[in-house]
Amino acid sequence: MKIRAPKRVILESAVAESALSNTLRKNLPGASFEIVDRVSEGACHSPDVLEVVNFRGKFLKSCPGTRRYHCCGYRILHLGTQCTIDCAYCILQAYLNSPNLRLFGNLEEMFCELSGSLAQNPASLHRIGTGEFTDSLLLDPFSEISRSIVPFFAKTPNGVLELKTKTDFIGNLKGLDHGGHTIVAWSLNPEEVQRREEPLSATIAERLEAARLCSQEGYFLAFHFDPIIDYGEWKSGYAKTLELLFERIDPSRIVWISLGALRFMPELKGIIQARHPLSRIVYGEFIRGLDGKMRYFRDIRAEFYAFIAERIRRADPELCVYLCMESDDVWRDSLGFSPEDRGGLGQMLDSAVERRMGIVPPKAPCDKTDKPVLPT
Repeated sequence: MKIRAPKRVILESAVAESALSNTLRKNLPGASFEIVDRVSEGACHSPDVLEVVNFRGKFLKSCPGTRRYHCCGYRILHLGTQCTIDCAYCILQAYLNSPNLRLFGNLEEMFCELSGSLAQNPASLHRIGTGEFTDSLLLDPFSEISRSIVPFFAKTPNGVLELKTKTDFIGNLKGLDHGGHTIVAWSLNPEEVQRREEPLSATIAERLEAARLCSQEGYFLAFHFDPIIDYGEWKSGYAKTLELLFERIDPSRIVWISLGALRFMPELKGIIQARHPLSRIVYGEFIRGLDGKMRYFRDIRAEFYAFIAERIRRADPELCVYLCMESDDVWRDSLGFSPEDRGGLGQMLDSAVERRMGIVPPKAPCDKTDKPVLPT
């Protein structure tokens, strides 16, 4: 995947001399840097612009689930917003008001909040990821955020970090002290879906090669078939992707695989039609789900999940497979059980971390986590 370097960086004055801003200056020598009191919303819109702001909200957020579907209890570490990979189905097209790539420059405050949250519940496992509002590694070649956050989690006995990406930008992960507490995760689809709906992303072959290299570095892996796309040859397409996955990756290194069919807010349909006129994904058989999102008919979703899960079990019957935001009846019809049969979805994933990664939160209060060394 080709790296697209920002050409213009707008820094809020409060973070203009932060460690992150200085790292960007080092890694983007050809970019122009501009300091402003505060970034104006919607003042310009360009994939070549990167905004570095002083974030005033909460860095840790709960996964935006709904009580009507099973949620994994995942927590999001909010480090920035937007993505220039520009997948046709991406919810960020309708979800965010800020059109440009944005990073939060006050990382010291982020680490303080993270340390405090982990210390409050030392006997609980905290599954935390960064890939909800932007791709986890898209800007990492320039920001080097992974070089501070991965070692931080290596020193947290009750924390697991998941970095979700569609890139192959893993250069900064090499040689890091990760302590076995970081999962590097990729979303997967058939090659024909990637070419049509995710054309600016890394190819499936590039993602799997990056995963193989991360595994050699001792990282644990995860994969997300989400969104699963319905098209005429979906069975052969997903079967081939699964075949490639298990040809190149030892399944014992995979902590979990999630499955989630395409779903979107109704207002996203017009945006997709306008911005991605060649995409056909919005013309499938959809109904409005219990969460208000458009979803494939229930039987279509259940068939997706059963087909993919059966092939995963061929490779590793013990590998944790879960459904993202699905109802109890779909779980039972496609996987043969409900999360409640196994203590809930959160407990399923915690157990997968214990089995695959060997991480069990200490029963006694944790020692105070060392302050992370930020990139300079």
